Amino acid sequence: MARTKDPAVRAQLLDRAAHMLRTRQPVTLRTLVAGTGVSTMAVYTYFGGMDGLWQALRQEGFTRLAAKLAAVAMTRDPVRDLAALGAAYLSNALESPDLYRVMFDADVELEDAAAADETLHCLVDAVERARTAGRFRDDVDPLELATQSWAIGHGLASLVATGPLPHQALGHAVPMLTALFIAAGDEPGICRRSVESGWGSAAIFLNRKGHEKGGG
Repeated sequence: MARTKDPAVRAQLLDRAAHMLRTRQPVTLRTLVAGTGVSTMAVYTYFGGMDGLWQALRQEGFTRLAAKLAAVAMTRDPVRDLAALGAAYLSNALESPDLYRVMFDADVELEDAAAADETLHCLVDAVERARTAGRFRDDVDPLELATQSWAIGHGLASLVATGPLPHQALGHAVPMLTALFIAAGDEPGICRRSVESGWGSAAIFLNRKGHEKGGG
């Protein structure tokens, strides 16, 4: 009878590999499992070898991001929802900073590129809803605006979760997203309230992670 695989072991190996890469430690079969309590055979059992591990590592980042975005409750305010998706994106980066950095290493192929693309399509759908609701102009390209929104979130995530900026820099997202959405046709006062509401949906998590990062 085939032995049941333990998802916790798989996640442990992925998290360890991501951390080792970020801290520039050599990743081999032996160094990867050192201190984990599992044997080198686990890498073959769960990933088919080191090549499979690299692919699974990058894919795991997008899998966790997709789950985080799917947990965002949609409301009748699509602009608020668009900001909430951005906050969820940042929450994911702060929760798994090592894995987040590996996600965008294009030198490693993805197991399922279409699944990764779906994380951007969540933003595209929200932009389309906002355009249909009359919040954005009819000539706004949903993919283009979603990409611009993602670029803001990705920039902040990279600079705060895995870079030099302090946690307080996350607050820049509100004026930046507000300016972007106003340029797309939204009314300034309504837009600001929507963005603040969406961003505030993850405020507790973001503040908690910032407190932990600050060390007290």
